[in-house]
Amino acid sequence: MVNSLSSSNLLALQQATDSAARSGASALSSAGQSSSAAGSTEGAFASMAKNENNFLTLLTAQLKHQDPSSPMNTENMAAQLAQFSSVEQQVQTNSNLNTLISLNETAQLTQDKGLVGRQVSVSGSTLPLQSGSAGLSFQTGAGQMVGISVANSAGQVVYHDVVRANNGQTSWSWDGKDDNGTSLSDGAYSVAVKSVDGRGNTADVPFTVRGTVTGMKKGSAGMNVMMGDAEIPLSNVQSTS
Repeated sequence: MVNSLSSSNLLALQQATDSAARSGASALSSAGQSSSAAGSTEGAFASMAKNENNFLTLLTAQLKHQDPSSPMNTENMAAQLAQFSSVEQQVQTNSNLNTLISLNETAQLTQDKGLVGRQVSVSGSTLPLQSGSAGLSFQTGAGQMVGISVANSAGQVVYHDVVRANNGQTSWSWDGKDDNGTSLSDGAYSVAVKSVDGRGNTADVPFTVRGTVTGMKKGSAGMNVMMGDAEIPLSNVQSTS
C-alpha cells in the first residue's frame, strides 16, 4: 500500500498525522473534568454571610459607642443592608438554577444508561482501546492514500499506518500493538487521519471511531459516554448498533 507513495510524500504524511495525534493527546487528560458550579455557589454563600456578619458586628459596635450629639447617618446603613439583600437573592437564584440543572442531568443520565453495552460511532480524535482492539471509519476519494497515527496520553506516537481508501466507507482496525509489536494497555488514545496528494500536500480526513459503551458520566459541559477509560461527550455520538 505504501509503494505508490514517494518517500517524500510518505514522510510528509507521517509528519502531519503524528503532529495531529500529539496535539489531540492533550485533550485526553482534560476530558473527565467535573462541574464546580455547586461548589462555587456554596462558596459565594459562605463569603457573603461572613461579610454580612462582619458588617453587622461593626455596625452594632458603632451604634453602641456613637456620640448622641452626632448620630450616624442611617441612609448609608440602609443602603448597605439593601445591597446585601440583593446579592443574597442573586446567589439564591443561581443556587436554584444549579439544582434544576442537576436534576435534569440526573434524569438524562438515567435515560442514557440504555446505551451501556452497545457499540457506538463517535466523532472526535479520542480512540478507545478496549480488550486490545480499536477501530474507526472514514470516507475519502477511492484509491486515496491515507495515513493514520495513534498517540498515547503522554503525546508519544505509538503506531503508524498507511492504507488505500476504498470506494465509499473504509473501515480500519487496530490490534492495540505499537510499531514494535508490543501490546499496549487498554485506554484512551489520540488518533489522526490525513490524506496526501501527489505534491505532498496533506489534508484532514473526516472519520468516526468505534467503541462499546461501558458507562455514563456527568462532565463539565454535559453528559459523557464512557468507553473503557475513554470519555467522550454524548453529543459526539453519531450512531449506535
